[in-house]
Amino acid sequence: MPITTSAKKALRQSKRKRVANVRSLDKMKVVSKEIRSLAQKKKLDEAKALLPRLYKAIDKAVKNNVIKKNTGARRKSRLSAALHKTATQK
Repeated sequence: MPITTSAKKALRQSKRKRVANVRSLDKMKVVSKEIRSLAQKKKLDEAKALLPRLYKAIDKAVKNNVIKKNTGARRKSRLSAALHKTATQK
């Protein structure tokens, strides 16, 4: 446990930041899982409708330094490529 006043404050801040970071990551994961499950069920129109929601969640996570810029770009790219792949396999 922290002893000094500044260490106690730093602990409080890091706890608050962790809650926000976990919330941001969870939002990304939930939407990406939804999109992947819809793609597996061949409901491509619904999956494509969710893409902007995923992009928004990823961009916010990048903006707030929850994930790195290239990680966000890679996630968006891989998911859209997977959607495209399932769309062409009809």
